Amino acid sequence: MSSFANLKRSRNDLDKLTKAIEDTTSPTSKEAGSKDDTRLWQPTVDKAGNGMAVIRFLPAPAVDGDDALPWVRRFDHGFQGPGGWYIENSLTTLGQKDPVSEYNTTLWNSGIEANKEIARKQKRRLHYIANILVISDPSNPSNEGQIKLFKFGKKIFDKITEAMNPEFADETPVNPFDMWEGANFKLKIRNVEGYRNYDKSEFADSSPLFEGDDAKLEELWKKEFSLKEFTQKSQFKPYEQLKARLDKVLGFDGEVVRTKAESADISPFKDDDVVLKSGVEDEDLDYFKSLAETK
Repeated sequence: MSSFANLKRSRNDLDKLTKAIEDTTSPTSKEAGSKDDTRLWQPTVDKAGNGMAVIRFLPAPAVDGDDALPWVRRFDHGFQGPGGWYIENSLTTLGQKDPVSEYNTTLWNSGIEANKEIARKQKRRLHYIANILVISDPSNPSNEGQIKLFKFGKKIFDKITEAMNPEFADETPVNPFDMWEGANFKLKIRNVEGYRNYDKSEFADSSPLFEGDDAKLEELWKKEFSLKEFTQKSQFKPYEQLKARLDKVLGFDGEVVRTKAESADISPFKDDDVVLKSGVEDEDLDYFKSLAETK
């Protein structure tokens, strides 16, 4: 467990977080973070698909130690095939081989556009998970003042990155996870072409939580949830089990015949090489889970 004194002393050290962001751009029982996890907070939208809330990203939890980051990232897949839904965490999160990524590579390297489209639909999605303090939640006021886990996608993580690395010289870098000099995040959700859009979300001006009262801040910090569990091996099914599920979902019987690359010049495929329709957010996994009758 890390100490509160160390947290306060190192709060303005953006180098560690910036390096972690750079690293994330490189290839790499009840499920924690699932829709049944009561610790998980998600904003509510109205019938038009619009909504707003104010949250504060919190530093790495005390229980995870001094070297921990204030977020973890996890890859997963969610798609439907002839044999049902495939909704599973991806072993690529742990830097291991994953059957969906392998199959997508085969499809992409076939050189056939129809196969590439299938790979796009089956691509892995990236989620970030962090501790937050709910400042304002008009649709669910009971959440206000509570520590929650927030699962979000690349669009929101880009907002965090931009705050830490502003584009213009006259803008001051802000560590959004800092309790003293960080800033509240105004989450603004719009429905754009049938998908959730977060483009208008923004950070407010820098301000301390609890007016900088260290006693209250330390109490808050010690109540944060551990993030390490989200990347523990127990959160991922073995390769063989995932492969069996994938074959069932895709309707494969027995040996699967997979096309080989038509040319040796075809470059290796990574799930990150394909692009979903503009506006699609990574945190839509819960939507797919609600549609799935069985795993």
